[in-house]
Amino acid sequence: MLRDLSFLIPELLLAAAAMLMIVAEMARAARLVLAIGLAALAASTALTFAVLGADTTVFGGTYRIDLIAGWAKLILLPGTALALLMARAEIAGRDREGSVYCLIVLVTLGALMLSGAGDMMVLVIGVVMTGLGSFALVCYPRDDAATEAGMKYLVFGAVTGSVMIYGLTFWFGGAGSTLFSELGQLRGQTLVIIAGLIAVIVGLGYKAALVPFHFWAPDAYDGAPISVAAYLSVITKAAAFFALAQVLRDLPREAGWPVALALISAATMTYGYFAALVQTNLVRLIAYSSVAQSGYLLMGVVALGVSPIAVPAIVVFAAAYVAMNLGAFAVVMVAGRSLDDLRGLGRSSIWLGVAMVVFVLSLTGIPPLFGFVGKVYLFMAALEAGYLWLALIGILNSVLALGVYLRMVVPMYRDAEAAPTIAAAPVLALVLAATAAATLGLGVLAGLLLP
Repeated sequence: MLRDLSFLIPELLLAAAAMLMIVAEMARAARLVLAIGLAALAASTALTFAVLGADTTVFGGTYRIDLIAGWAKLILLPGTALALLMARAEIAGRDREGSVYCLIVLVTLGALMLSGAGDMMVLVIGVVMTGLGSFALVCYPRDDAATEAGMKYLVFGAVTGSVMIYGLTFWFGGAGSTLFSELGQLRGQTLVIIAGLIAVIVGLGYKAALVPFHFWAPDAYDGAPISVAAYLSVITKAAAFFALAQVLRDLPREAGWPVALALISAATMTYGYFAALVQTNLVRLIAYSSVAQSGYLLMGVVALGVSPIAVPAIVVFAAAYVAMNLGAFAVVMVAGRSLDDLRGLGRSSIWLGVAMVVFVLSLTGIPPLFGFVGKVYLFMAALEAGYLWLALIGILNSVLALGVYLRMVVPMYRDAEAAPTIAAAPVLALVLAATAAATLGLGVLAGLLLP
């Protein structure tokens, strides 16, 4: 028992901090709530390094301590800290401010459970924890748009979650165990594999905003506070892909699930960019961009079990995605929700404009930025898995992406008359500096961090 608990110190610390945050929120001490959350996230991140090289399981194989789970903590925990700072900049002094911080930390705890899930029940608990908190966060503004978005999110989440739970019973019946490590027992049971796979794709595909389970994302992001939209677009989405990797790496490939996921990947990245091309609302544009980025991440999942760099590809691109998407949303928080709000921004607020250019070029996949490195890893994994056509579609969509993101860059520098100077709040300036540094610097260092 002590051995198992020693591997779970980062998660246990975060859970204990979440309870303290709830107590502090009852006293209406929002700043204390934020301080506890940030301290716990920093401490949990530091403690993760002690178990980063481990490859084991705890509690009878139900929770995995491996490369995916370890790097998930190093990506999700700092990303959550940045999201908390963004939330502080947006909702400071408002009613129930501390509740937002509590919910964000609790949702991240559920995201960590998804990332390390080694058992069907742990997967379900992670889906529920991330879902319930996310629904409440979207509804925070208490206006019509947020209420409508929250209801859509809730209904969609309840249905897809129920389908996933039902479908997992087929795997349990076929394998005789709820452990994912026992899914190899399903060899020869093609129909059982397919039934469970469809359910898992529905349940986690909704969280990852994969086509055709993405419909909630633009409305939810647009109705929620921008900081909440930024958080949901990266943390819960990345956790869903880590969970998919944990589940599918043990599933026999004989049922053809890689082909099905490859088709979903191609459809997701293509639809996401085409939908983004016609958006004038920046939040919705980035929402559809996030859908497209999910298609790229799925390429790494397709290559699991065949390409040795599949897992590193997922990890590298997920880290890049968290940095560049949080940064893009931070710029939107300063500038405004409409494309028109970007007019002249690059002339009036030089550093803000430069930061936005860095983020969108990284999202496009321009070297030597972090997003480019992540896409190269994903393309290499797809090629090693024998999916040349998927890599080609990914490359073509990167060209389409340039058209999407230039719609954000061109207005910033095209207008001869500069817009009024906009200064980011100190907290947001810190977020922008951190995400820009990660997007610029980690692209160079990524090859040194992972094989």
